[in-house]
Amino acid sequence: MSVEPSTLGRDARVIGVVGTAHLTSHFFHMALPALFPILKEAFGVPYIALGLLVSLFYAASGVGQTAAGFLVDRLGAPRVLLAGLALLGGAAVLAGFAPSYAAFLPLAVLAGLGNSVFHPCDYSILNASVSRGRLGRGYGVHGISGNLGWALAPVFMVGIASALGWRAALVAAGCLGFAVALFVASQRGAFVDHRTAGAARIAPAGLARDARLLLTAPLLAAFAYFALAATSQIGLQTFMTAALIALYQTPLGTATAALTAFLVGSSAGIFTGGFLADRTARHDLVAGGGMLGSAVVMLTVASGALPGAGLGPLALLAGFCMGVTSPARDLLVRAVTPAGASGKVFGFVYSGLDLGSSTTPLLFGWILDRGRPGLVFVAAAGLMLATIATVVPLRRAPEPAVARP
Repeated sequence: MSVEPSTLGRDARVIGVVGTAHLTSHFFHMALPALFPILKEAFGVPYIALGLLVSLFYAASGVGQTAAGFLVDRLGAPRVLLAGLALLGGAAVLAGFAPSYAAFLPLAVLAGLGNSVFHPCDYSILNASVSRGRLGRGYGVHGISGNLGWALAPVFMVGIASALGWRAALVAAGCLGFAVALFVASQRGAFVDHRTAGAARIAPAGLARDARLLLTAPLLAAFAYFALAATSQIGLQTFMTAALIALYQTPLGTATAALTAFLVGSSAGIFTGGFLADRTARHDLVAGGGMLGSAVVMLTVASGALPGAGLGPLALLAGFCMGVTSPARDLLVRAVTPAGASGKVFGFVYSGLDLGSSTTPLLFGWILDRGRPGLVFVAAAGLMLATIATVVPLRRAPEPAVARP
């Protein structure tokens, strides 16, 4: 297949389309939780029952990611991406007509399966379609778009629910998913098939060989990196406010402002990291150094000896250090991915994110319940430091071969 040379315009187009899809994925992460206070009253269920919906969503997404990656390498990323968007949209529309809480349970699983396709699809498209010199910035936009999706969902869902009710909000969210699917379908001409990019078509390798590929030391290390990083980041996003109030006796507004600063710092770090990743070959130093910096800040916060006014700036710095690692870690994974195997590799390693996200509430909630708020920040720092050890196998990994049978 003849591949059109990359241009700034085409690269920007691809990055924009993939970023829009990723924003939609993260939007659906928060679409249902944003309605929890309303759904609690509507169905008369406790918050733990609503939390089960989130656990089912992430469990289905985590299990489905590796399978979705195999489908991407068989069918091509655009087809699978469109199917995922359709599943998310369909699950949301059906949830808008759900007669009871029980009806939400299978729909949460369905939505999780739809969410499982985004990382293997997105990275397969970016790796094949964007020029190497702009790929770091492409990864950066991908990460920032996800953060935007998290931020937009509560405003969208609560705004519509306040005016028209929660059912209308869910149906509107589903229609948004369908609209994005149509948009992505209209832009497929800009995508390069990762199964043929840079080489002749690659034949399927077989299940046994694929399994051996995923169980190599570099990819197991990458899986561990994502699981550890997700546990620390999601733990802080979920429990930072409560932990700061308990540790520093700060007002709710101050603690919430610190969390906002952490999230803003993370987005700024991802943006900066995209440019940095395109200008250095030592992605291991960026990934490890950023995590080290964020861990040091968290340990400082854990001391309980800081003035309240210093919490916001330090949270901003911690988020920035963590965010700057994102494009570098993705390029490290790309460097150990055989040609034609982006789907299964990124699906497998990114399932670590869902694993970390599903275990976080149990670990950090247990720590807070034991009256040890400082330990929340110590645990987050320890997890960040542990990620540094996982970078070493990625740096030392040999150049990958083409994934042939």
